[in-house]
Amino acid sequence: MNLNRIDLNLFAVFDAIYTAGSLTKAADVLCITQPAVSNSLARLREMLNDPLFVRTGHSMTPTPVAQNIIVPARQALGLLRKSVQQSHTFDPAISEKAFNFASRDLLEVSIMPRLMVRLQNVAPNVTLTNYEIARSQVVSSMANGSLDFFADASSFTDPHLCKQKIASDRFVVIARKNHPALKNGLDLETFLRLGHINVSHRKSGAGPIDIELDKLGKKRKVIMRGQHFLTVPSAIVKTDLIACLPYHLAKHYDLSIFELPFDIQPVEYFLYWHVSADHDHAHLWMREQISEVCKAYAPH
Repeated sequence: MNLNRIDLNLFAVFDAIYTAGSLTKAADVLCITQPAVSNSLARLREMLNDPLFVRTGHSMTPTPVAQNIIVPARQALGLLRKSVQQSHTFDPAISEKAFNFASRDLLEVSIMPRLMVRLQNVAPNVTLTNYEIARSQVVSSMANGSLDFFADASSFTDPHLCKQKIASDRFVVIARKNHPALKNGLDLETFLRLGHINVSHRKSGAGPIDIELDKLGKKRKVIMRGQHFLTVPSAIVKTDLIACLPYHLAKHYDLSIFELPFDIQPVEYFLYWHVSADHDHAHLWMREQISEVCKAYAPH
């Protein structure tokens, strides 16, 4: 059978005939004319190479082929109706939807746990997945439905994406407890003298800290460069190195926290989603949950 020839409308007519037992009654149920029902039945008979129904008196009696396919046909139609209905409504209390996120450390450490706690109370069967993805793959992954949300600290512009600022933070300096060079606090001279761990997804190039230092005509001493904020604390606790982290990540660790000895703009975090999902009820609901969680996510 050529699947490209299958018209789901034909199976809706088939179900109506099977249930009603006549073409006339099926036409009334479907709110179409009897010739339209007859035409659909003729097409289905040709496609399945079976009469499907034979006239017995004033009713249509299903053939063995019709009897064999009625249950799976109804199941398929029911699943389709349910899918269409769910696309217009979303009930978090009973939904089993899985949301896929791609983000850096911010969402996974600071927002995801809070979001999961919230969902346990209002949407116990909704699941979350967070994974890393190349920025170049974000739009295509959202377009094919494998990715729902992308969160990043830098502004990402694409005509196929919608975005919303969800949080802001500030950079602070972290160091191990009882750091010998920081007994009296952290000034700019000490900041520049100590070795740094720099976090960047790029192999080289200046980040926000270095850009601000360059404006002052200064340069810090980077000893280690890595891709993830989460790897920094384990190195900091065992060395005399220091690092600049967003406060809402730094506060989770048993480390000394110092304010930067120079001014810098706050870190802003954005949530992105595909334009095709902008009015989707499930997406709208999840964006509301994220917004509520992020209300507590403010610089302190």
